[in-house]
Amino acid sequence: MRRRGSGTIVAIALAVLCVGLTVSVLETGIHRVGLPLSDTSVIREQAAAKHLDPALIAAVIYAETKFDPRPSPAGAQGLMQILPATAYYLARLSGGTSFTATDLASPSVNVAYGSYYLRYLLDHYEGNEMLAVAAYNGGLANVDSWLASANAAHRPLTIAAIPFPETREYVRRVLAAQRAYRAEYADQLGLG
Repeated sequence: MRRRGSGTIVAIALAVLCVGLTVSVLETGIHRVGLPLSDTSVIREQAAAKHLDPALIAAVIYAETKFDPRPSPAGAQGLMQILPATAYYLARLSGGTSFTATDLASPSVNVAYGSYYLRYLLDHYEGNEMLAVAAYNGGLANVDSWLASANAAHRPLTIAAIPFPETREYVRRVLAAQRAYRAEYADQLGLG
C-alpha cells in the first residue's frame, strides 16, 4: 500500500512538473509571437558593419513594421520603412551609385539603408539613442529644433518633452522593444 501511495505521489509530481513546463513554453511562445524576429543574419551583419546594437535595429523594425514590410501611406517601404527620397539621399551620402526605389523591398538593402541612417543619426547626436530614434521618426530638423529649445532653456530634452505625441510614443516603443529584444533574442542577435 505504501509503495502504491509513493508511486502515485511521484506520478502526480511529474504531471504537475509537465503542466508547469508546458505553461512556461506556451507563455514564452506567446511572448515571442508578440515580439517577432526575422532576417537575423542581415541585422547582425549590418549591426557589425555600422557599429550598432542589433537589438536597436530589431526594435526599430518592430516599431516600424513588426517584421511585416508593407508600404506606408506616406510611401515608406520595407522593414525599416525608408522613404524613397531618403534612400536616394542615403545612397548619395554613402557613395551608392546603382540604387533604385524598388531595392527597398529587399530586406538586405532596406536594413542596410535603415542602419546607415541610424548610424548617421547616432553620430549626429553623439551616441544619444533617444535623440537618434526620435529623429528617425520625427525628422532630424525637428529634433534639432527641440534640442536647441531645450538647451536654450538650460534643460535636457527628455522623452516626455518631445512635442510630437507620435514621436514621443515611438521613442518609448523602440527603447522598450530594444530591451525586450536584448532579453528575448540575445543569442539570435549575436549578443549572448
